Amino acid sequence: MGVRKKTISTSIAFAVIAFVAASFTPAFAIVIHRHPVAPKAHEDAPAVPLTAIRVLGDRPAPFALDARAAYMIDADTGAVLYAYNEHNKMQPASLAKIMTFYLALDALKAGKITPSTDVTISENAWRLSMNDTVSRMFLGVGQKVAVNDLLFGLMVSSGNDAAVALAEYLGSTTDAFTTMMNDKAGAIGLKETHFDNPDGLPAEGEFTTASDMVALAHSLVRHHPEALKYTSAKEFTFDKISQPNFNKLLLHDPRVNGIKTGHVDEAGYHLVASASSNGMNLLSAVLGAPSEARRVTESEKLIEWAFRTFVSYKPGRKSVPAVIPVHDGVAETVAIGPNGDAAFTLGRGEETKVTVQFEPSVRYLEAPVQVGTPVGDLTVLLNGKPQATIPIVSKGAVERAGFFGRMRQKFGRML
Repeated sequence: MGVRKKTISTSIAFAVIAFVAASFTPAFAIVIHRHPVAPKAHEDAPAVPLTAIRVLGDRPAPFALDARAAYMIDADTGAVLYAYNEHNKMQPASLAKIMTFYLALDALKAGKITPSTDVTISENAWRLSMNDTVSRMFLGVGQKVAVNDLLFGLMVSSGNDAAVALAEYLGSTTDAFTTMMNDKAGAIGLKETHFDNPDGLPAEGEFTTASDMVALAHSLVRHHPEALKYTSAKEFTFDKISQPNFNKLLLHDPRVNGIKTGHVDEAGYHLVASASSNGMNLLSAVLGAPSEARRVTESEKLIEWAFRTFVSYKPGRKSVPAVIPVHDGVAETVAIGPNGDAAFTLGRGEETKVTVQFEPSVRYLEAPVQVGTPVGDLTVLLNGKPQATIPIVSKGAVERAGFFGRMRQKFGRML
């Protein structure tokens, strides 16, 4: 009997609880809606199989990236370290601002503008600063802003308003400036890129590739090393508004010094990155990542792997004589050295297996001597097998001596 009473009491208790719960179902539904179950972490979804990825030296691909395309080079040698889908065309988004930046630095170098040149902000540029769907540096209509501030606003704050302000000042109109952008693209060999505006907002017929974006960044840093002063800034403050660099990789990896991010819904999230460590300089493009976080993690994965796997090897000066004799000149010798920066890419650890041989093509030069006169080659061998040939040239000029000077040298050589 006692057991039955207990059972009845328990049943009544459950019924009451059920009734109360049913009465408050809407309230519980609201709470659940406000605090949904956290979504599962994004799982790796590589764009291509490992067999489709090309790595320097026919090495096996170390991993696939969660991005539509990727391309990385050793910036000192041009060697391609990692690549897939690098010629697939997609919207550049704010990567177009790299070209706007390039043309502004060209104008600075040519003396057409100075860092302190004031640019009057147009209504077109101001309207972009009022658009909360795009990145901006918050320019005011009629405001006079120094070129230097616009460059930081362009590359740190990714300001669309800054891009239009610079374009209108340098090209009179954004259309004319866009023509300049495409002309410059052709001049530096970008065959897979077409710009439709200076800021990269989506437009039909606008496209680029990972390969072209690395080529653009490579040309930029070679012709304008000062570019990294702007792209490496971690934040920029304008008119009392501070904004962190859109390139979040800068904020926690000291090896990274630029260059630019981009995003449009159609193409995904892009990042063109520059990084330097222990004498090696890298340039990479990761295009079409599924999120802002992924473009950072995938780029960092690529950079970390490259620094761990490769070295940029530079033969020492001891491999080549410092000078070569000159006959009949006002100087008896001229300095010689590599034509440009002598470097090539090796797998880490292989540098101990490298030997170099200087093979002169002449024993002396006859004055007059011009800068860049070939004198031989430096052959680089890995395990005894030739890997690269570096031209060795005269690094200075030597004028021809007068009659008596030539006679004196001639008799000296005879003796």
